[in-house]
Amino acid sequence: MQELLTFVAKSLVDHPEQVAVHMTEGPEAVILELNVAEDDMGKVIGKQGRIAKAIRTIVKAATSRDSKPVFVEIQRPIESFEEQELQSEDTPDSAD
Repeated sequence: MQELLTFVAKSLVDHPEQVAVHMTEGPEAVILELNVAEDDMGKVIGKQGRIAKAIRTIVKAATSRDSKPVFVEIQRPIESFEEQELQSEDTPDSAD
């Protein structure tokens, strides 16, 4: 599944080198987290989420009926999380 999602996402975006898929397997489901560049978020989500829905449909169709359900989550880029953490560390708390 992870390879399929990576292939589909890299086919859609302008920066395929920044596509990352992380798989988390829980007791009842598998979660695939898709990270793409900030500029490519719109291409992966699409108008009104149509591309995201199509990606989820492809992944769901590729899973076997006997396996755990697979969920695709489109995450903000990893760099954005790191930048937010750095900015929050730099700004003093106003509650002091």
